[in-house]
Amino acid sequence: MPVTLKTAAELDRMRAAGAAVAACHDAVRAILKPGVTTRELDDAVWRAMRQRGGSPLFLGFPNGDGDGPPFPAVTCISVQDEVVHGIPGDRALKAGELVSVDVGVRLHGWCGDSGWTYAVGEPSAEHARLMDCGRESLAFALRELPRRKRWSEIAGPLAEIAAAAGFGVVKEFSGHGLGRTMHEEPEVPNYADDLRSNWDFDLVPGLTLAIEPMLTAGSPDVSVSDDDWWTVTTDDGSAAVHFEHTVALTERGVEILTAGVGEPLAL
Repeated sequence: MPVTLKTAAELDRMRAAGAAVAACHDAVRAILKPGVTTRELDDAVWRAMRQRGGSPLFLGFPNGDGDGPPFPAVTCISVQDEVVHGIPGDRALKAGELVSVDVGVRLHGWCGDSGWTYAVGEPSAEHARLMDCGRESLAFALRELPRRKRWSEIAGPLAEIAAAAGFGVVKEFSGHGLGRTMHEEPEVPNYADDLRSNWDFDLVPGLTLAIEPMLTAGSPDVSVSDDDWWTVTTDDGSAAVHFEHTVALTERGVEILTAGVGEPLAL
């Protein structure tokens, strides 16, 4: 399918959806501490989403393999070696752990999507370095989006940033376009995908993208759980981070449609 460019009026709708996503992340930060369960985080997001009049993008989403169950929760909550698509439950968070919270909202027919990795209490030095690299990777992509002509001019350096810091880039999952649906064209990889043709795309005003670097402290190899068909973990048990914003490329530059999620980025 072709890439769908958005009008100014459509960006207004997506901006509202992005603000609802940010409110959900505010609800997470308000209760995030050791002892809180991932289900309690999910419940807090669901309450914040309803207050904004939004509905969840993830709840009931079909499994990519087609054989597994649909996603059973409002949020994807992934802890430590879980990269993405973790299912909230009775797991109580421990001090020093990393927890990635991914929230998708549909509001008045338009979508917003943002994931962020938070430290539970004080992170270790290695975890802090991994988080810093993940945030800088996302910040680099957003800074360069108005300056480059093709996504490959950003994707290649993104992988180099992680490699220079000694971290892995997850290649099995990528960012994506979004608008009226959560997954639109184009696919937005976090590395230069030289093994496939036709993966690159032009950077033009009207693009709306979910850009989401996923980094690991060790090997970049990951696997999907055989138990729940959803949770993606690192094969070597190393910690992972996930930072994602929904953004628009406009004539004036880049706009973060999910502004307010996580810490401000140095752009």
